[in-house]
Amino acid sequence: MFDRKQFDEEKEKNIREAYKSDELHNAALNFVTVSDRLNYAYNWTWLDLPIIQMPEDIVLVQEIIWETKPDIIIETGIAWGGSVVLYASILELIGKGQVLAIDKVLPQHNIDAIMRYNFSNRIKLFEGSSIDPAIVKEVTQLIKPHDKVMVLLDSNHTHEHVYDELNAWSSFVTSGSYLVVSDTVIEEIPAQTHRSRPWGHGNNPRTALDKFLSENSKFTRDNDYNYKAISSYTRNGYVKCI
Repeated sequence: MFDRKQFDEEKEKNIREAYKSDELHNAALNFVTVSDRLNYAYNWTWLDLPIIQMPEDIVLVQEIIWETKPDIIIETGIAWGGSVVLYASILELIGKGQVLAIDKVLPQHNIDAIMRYNFSNRIKLFEGSSIDPAIVKEVTQLIKPHDKVMVLLDSNHTHEHVYDELNAWSSFVTSGSYLVVSDTVIEEIPAQTHRSRPWGHGNNPRTALDKFLSENSKFTRDNDYNYKAISSYTRNGYVKCI
């Protein structure tokens, strides 16, 4: 009773079986499609700040951070800042680490809301394009040679932009750490017409990541976090640096 080793072994089996289930994947994609039309991902907060993500992705990223304990988390795309605060709050519990977050639009009231927490010393915000060499250089200066680094890409979702982000930031991800590419599900669900976006089928983070992985052997989708991402915006977008 309450044998953690046995529980984890059964969990590993369940994860792989669930990933193989067409019935589950079809149900999950239908849920994502319908819920997106109702802006379901906009309903959640982390410590009172909006976090525009699926609950499954929030939990998955928490698991990755707790397991890998990165020294640096780089995120592109801040929005309201809920994800920045999520990462920083977990780093605070771990007792080390810093979040370096980038966005082209960073209103002062958003900055004030993000920086009001007692762990805001773990947060540094950068205003500018995530593929601007000047921003990349500025962030690079804060990374020490032996830091463990995790990267999450969640800004402009066009193929071109995400591919450029991958080429700009993937080299920072250290062995055993993760590169997370958000909104890969765009390629798998019907076109969403309830809000205008410059991305869609054939032009999205999934197509950019597929191309990147075909050119790079340093990363793999073969990991439990990726297999667990089913009712997720980041399906097949959790890749591990090997």
